[in-house]
Amino acid sequence: MTTRYTKDHEYVRIEGDAGIVGISDYAQGQLGDVVFVELPSVGKTLSKGDEAAVVESVKAASEVYAPVSGEVVEVNSDLESSPGTVNEDPAGRGWFMKIRLTDQSELDGLMTEEQYQEFVKSIS
Repeated sequence: MTTRYTKDHEYVRIEGDAGIVGISDYAQGQLGDVVFVELPSVGKTLSKGDEAAVVESVKAASEVYAPVSGEVVEVNSDLESSPGTVNEDPAGRGWFMKIRLTDQSELDGLMTEEQYQEFVKSIS
């Protein structure tokens, strides 16, 4: 299972031909308590860098950008009633959507776990 990160703190975890998208633990910590999540509709086609979702916290609202291009094949509807799951388990139950990738090579432009941790250290 491969996980890649963006400089905007989204992750995509590859499982087969789909990627599970969410925000990193660092990002949820910066946001504070998440109180609302707006998810895309299943079937929506996203290009890498498109606004894919919105997260609202007690501090601010923040866009979640698509780390890869593809079609949204599933959303985590549990977040509608339990948005705090993003804070509790961002890399697990707090995922946002699954995207069927249209171009696997886009993963090459994203950071590995190690690169992302170094990036976070450089901005902290």
